[in-house]
Amino acid sequence: MKDSLGIAVVGYGQTAGIHTRLLGGEGHRLAWLIGRLPERAAAFAAKHGFARHSTHLRHALQDPAVDAVVLCTPSPQHAEQAAACLAAGKHVLVEIPLAMSHAEGARLARTARDLGLTLMVAHGHRYQPALRTVRERVARGELTPHSITARYLLLRRENVGSGGYVRSWTDNLLWHHGQHSTDMVLWLLGVEEPGQVEVTAVHALPDRRLGIPMDISLTLKTRRDQLGIVSMSYHSRVPVYDYVLVCEEDTLVIENGVLRDRDGVLYDPRQDPTENRDSWLLQDREFAAAVRERRPPAISAESVLPALDALQRAQDAYDASLPPGATHPVFR
Repeated sequence: MKDSLGIAVVGYGQTAGIHTRLLGGEGHRLAWLIGRLPERAAAFAAKHGFARHSTHLRHALQDPAVDAVVLCTPSPQHAEQAAACLAAGKHVLVEIPLAMSHAEGARLARTARDLGLTLMVAHGHRYQPALRTVRERVARGELTPHSITARYLLLRRENVGSGGYVRSWTDNLLWHHGQHSTDMVLWLLGVEEPGQVEVTAVHALPDRRLGIPMDISLTLKTRRDQLGIVSMSYHSRVPVYDYVLVCEEDTLVIENGVLRDRDGVLYDPRQDPTENRDSWLLQDREFAAAVRERRPPAISAESVLPALDALQRAQDAYDASLPPGATHPVFR
């Protein structure tokens, strides 16, 4: 495999822009930009120097100059598009979530393995230095977690993305942001196989406007009697992304990438002048390296299946218990 990869990017939002800038900056060839609306696709392609653009994914998949595809599309499209890319013989970097069900995720993992193709999940949180440091310490036996509490709180009462544009789709708290936080908790606890945790889920009733629960709480219990508590909300006017690890040896807090213990700050990305602090860059480099070296990537489809399994059980419990026609009360 040549060092420079031919890249197709699907999507033209903020996330697509980050991957495009990084992969282009690493010397990879920007072969195709695929987008839903012709005008926006053309503008994005021109701005970033793509050789071609289209509104149809098949055009990129039919091009032998394309080695790999980066999927930055709405979450419900990920599984189908990733399957199409693999069937066309293309390596895939797919934004989290890999799929919106455990069955779809497992099927994609098998397909990539059978075809000998790289299928990596873009989950930059695993590359954040503070979280990676804690994971390494747990793996070495220096830290023994009793519980991990993760909070993922943001404001998303309308279909507006982080870049400020109106979306054509509704984000899903459980399967999108819940995949981030649930995967991180299980990864930090060292859970590597599906079905190894008990799952207790509490969902608020679906929002009348968006049709999804806007507040969800998950409790995960490992076979070692360790607890993972995940609190999520689309109602929070203050964005909160943090982890508290209560360990036998110490208590660690990770907030906005800053790691501290009872004695003070252990790592602050603002004080790190190296590329180590750029989780997006490290992630995209890993994808390209895995493709070139024909090996499984660090964040393979298999590696996120434990989280997909936990989310599936939470979804199944919600579906089974939801009263017909019930909605969350309006407080204003």
